Amino acid sequence: MKKKILVLGGGFAGVQTAIELEKLNQFEVTLISDRDYLFLYPVSIWIPVHKKEFEDVKVPISEIIKKYPFQMIQDKVNHIHPHDQTVECEKKTYFYDYLVIAIGADKMKHKGIENTLSICGKPEVSLEIRKRLDDLVAKGKGRIAIGFSGNPKDKSAVRGGPAFELMFNIHNFLKKKGLREKFDLTFFAPMQDPGARMGQASLKMLEKVFLKYNIHRQFGKKMKEFLPDGILLEDESKLDSDLTLFIPAGSGNAVLQDSGLPLSESGFVLIEDSGLVKGSKNIFAVGDVAFLEGPDWVAKQGHIAEVMGRNAVHNILQLESGGNDWKGYQEHLNILCVMDTGKGASFVFRNEKKAYMIPLPVMGHWMKKGWGFYAKWTKLGKFPRIPGL
Repeated sequence: MKKKILVLGGGFAGVQTAIELEKLNQFEVTLISDRDYLFLYPVSIWIPVHKKEFEDVKVPISEIIKKYPFQMIQDKVNHIHPHDQTVECEKKTYFYDYLVIAIGADKMKHKGIENTLSICGKPEVSLEIRKRLDDLVAKGKGRIAIGFSGNPKDKSAVRGGPAFELMFNIHNFLKKKGLREKFDLTFFAPMQDPGARMGQASLKMLEKVFLKYNIHRQFGKKMKEFLPDGILLEDESKLDSDLTLFIPAGSGNAVLQDSGLPLSESGFVLIEDSGLVKGSKNIFAVGDVAFLEGPDWVAKQGHIAEVMGRNAVHNILQLESGGNDWKGYQEHLNILCVMDTGKGASFVFRNEKKAYMIPLPVMGHWMKKGWGFYAKWTKLGKFPRIPGL
């Protein structure tokens, strides 16, 4: 009888893990997710500005299963019980021999957070951002504030890139409509140099883009409260806004709190380099749900999550065979992205040895679009994966 492997979560890490496991045809593989599709968050920045439709950014898991026939259960995970080797969901409780946790992170709760919208929140929020932006366009003027924050307890739990991309795309969207001069755009962040983890070259280039696009900056002040018409800062000053788009930092998933699994101070699962949960023999944590060790610039990214998923599959085979050829995520740590600016893009890379941002006018925008197609087609098994991507 085949051993049962449960994969929790339908994001990049979970779906890639399920695909790699199914390729082996050695286990009974079940993916549990509260959504029946994989959402391509990196290209969702184009939904608010009408460059992509919501359906374009979805990859139905049922279509993935046609190529990689793992079992998929749409359900919500409520509790994980390691001692019983069970996962309790809303509809049913499931047993496992191996468990791969890929349920992502929760978001830090700021006072008044309900007065903001996040492009990294639930997928359908991207449509609400579009509607709110369209409403301002119909009025012919407005004030838009876009920003992000970090988690002081976990340096890797921050996602600022999509905030920059959304701001630049909104600038070009308004410019195309002949309304840019009627809008005040402000980028805000509590740190003094948002984007510093990408390196000094990236900081200088972002500075040039802000000046070129006439985007105001509000850096170095913590957000005290988000209001319906703006942001109250720590010094009691106020940033007025008709539309506030904000990406809060990640925090540990609430499902983990009573699981008995080892957690970091910020609530993320503590893992070995292999992805194996510390103290466990059959549970792996991959992607945003896991605590990543590394340099100050380390960040949770989709390609790292997929590497961790593939490693987990390889390492499960090592456990099954008694081997010791383990693979880890540490050697793969880097920042890698194509930051879209609405008309062009910049290629961003950083590892322990180097950091750079290369401007790619026009071509970069098409590169990012190409990645969206690549991500979808590789998941559907219609295009071979490029090694390292």
